[in-house]
Amino acid sequence: MADYVLAIDQGTTSTRAIVFTKSGQIHALGQQEHEQILPRAGWVEHDPAEIWDNTREVIGLALGKANLTGVDLAAIGITNQRETTVVWDKTTGKAVYNAIVWQDTRTSRIVAELGGEEGAEGADKYKHICGLPLATYFSGPKIKWLLDNVDGAREKAESGDLLFGNTDSWLVWNLTGGTDGGVHVTDVTNASRTMLMDLQTLSWDESIAADMGIPLSMLPQIKSSSEVYGESNKLQVPIAGILGDQQAATFGQACFEKGMSKNTYGTGNFMLLNTGTEIVPSENGLLTTVCYQLGDQAAVYALEGSIAVTGSLVQWLRDNIGLITHTEQIEELAQQVDDNGGCYIVPAFSGLFAPYWKDDARGAIVGLTRYVNKFHIARAALEATAFQTREVLDAMNTDSGVEVAQLRVDGGMVANETLMQFQADILGVDVVRPKVAETTALGAAYAAGIAVGFWDGEQDVIDNWEEGQRWSPQLDDAERERLFRNWKKAVTRTFDWVDEDTEAQEKEVADEAADQAARAAGPNLLLNPARTTAAPPDRAR
Repeated sequence: MADYVLAIDQGTTSTRAIVFTKSGQIHALGQQEHEQILPRAGWVEHDPAEIWDNTREVIGLALGKANLTGVDLAAIGITNQRETTVVWDKTTGKAVYNAIVWQDTRTSRIVAELGGEEGAEGADKYKHICGLPLATYFSGPKIKWLLDNVDGAREKAESGDLLFGNTDSWLVWNLTGGTDGGVHVTDVTNASRTMLMDLQTLSWDESIAADMGIPLSMLPQIKSSSEVYGESNKLQVPIAGILGDQQAATFGQACFEKGMSKNTYGTGNFMLLNTGTEIVPSENGLLTTVCYQLGDQAAVYALEGSIAVTGSLVQWLRDNIGLITHTEQIEELAQQVDDNGGCYIVPAFSGLFAPYWKDDARGAIVGLTRYVNKFHIARAALEATAFQTREVLDAMNTDSGVEVAQLRVDGGMVANETLMQFQADILGVDVVRPKVAETTALGAAYAAGIAVGFWDGEQDVIDNWEEGQRWSPQLDDAERERLFRNWKKAVTRTFDWVDEDTEAQEKEVADEAADQAARAAGPNLLLNPARTTAAPPDRAR
């Protein structure tokens, strides 16, 4: 009898396979990082073939460590970086270009053109249908960019030869046979991140797809988050759960009641608030999205606050500035001082996400005096994560009419206790970390296990969830509001930074970087910054 469920967690920086027991505990894990391809400023890509190779490798690592085979698995669940866009040829199985990552901002001109001239519909043009503002973040404009810029792609798409998917679809298609009958599906949570799905009907909206010039034949079939989609060819195990990473974390955190929320701390931060079966439009810069759907049950919706840069700010201090050599050192430095010394860091490296949605903002370090040292800067970097989260929580309270009483947290940064305490201080509510912090993968495992009867339903998830640690506010109200007021002042300093001069300068720097990368990569480089050609026969690079 199968005693385990396997979750594949295809993230922004790595792919993991985790074997879970029936009690929701980790039994074995395999992990492999993949390359971050940065052809020019604002462009972020991944190699889909590398991701697929790594997926097979980490499955083997996890099962090997646990001495398990396919017969030991009840089901496979998949969770993935959302919005990251893959387009591939269904006859060859090869991507026509690298995956365009959710952080990528190359579609800013497309977004502006779709929104129309000033005074037209603007960013909210499709919001009443898909719940999302027009932004570079989402998959639809990325698909359009690929069809417009990869030689021959539009012709192939219109003839029905190309398929689109976020990385969930890419993996399911390959796991179920690829060119030999692979299943082309996605779930409602991933579909809700494309700008192409109607939130009410849970189907593709033909008018938006037409506006973006995207043939409907490219799009995967939309399924629920928990049902059998097909069977893994190699392991002969049903693939039975798909959830976008942030929705998977919400599910793994057992946030099933209306008003419950979680925040994931990773490359960026993502807070979701369960709004039940009600679609709640946001008036305060949040996204309306699908939270999950179990089988033929009604879909559950959420408000989401997406923050682009949190953990990646620490990586920037490590890799670009050299302030630290390991990310864990940021907490050691921050602990050397009691406050930020008046220093605030606003990491708008490629604009601001929620609640501002300003792609013309750029990062700033403000409040500097001779008193400020590296310890203050380290603390300010951590505090930037907490301040951005406070802005999103305030917006959620206003939109939902429900005051969040406590915040469940997960993700890599929650191991940083200095950050977690400051987070509680600046929110004024308790912050709670579960015993099993791998809630993203766990949520996908639960969705798959529920579909095949391994778990009975949400109650099993609730019963398995256990509190690991809790942080309560220690800051008085006056100081909390003083710090937050200064943060808001710092954020305004980043607005409207990009103009024609800075845009031209960024392009010049980016083109030089791309030329250097091309010289270093030699003939195997796929990308021509102006226009691309088809990928080499072995791999999109």
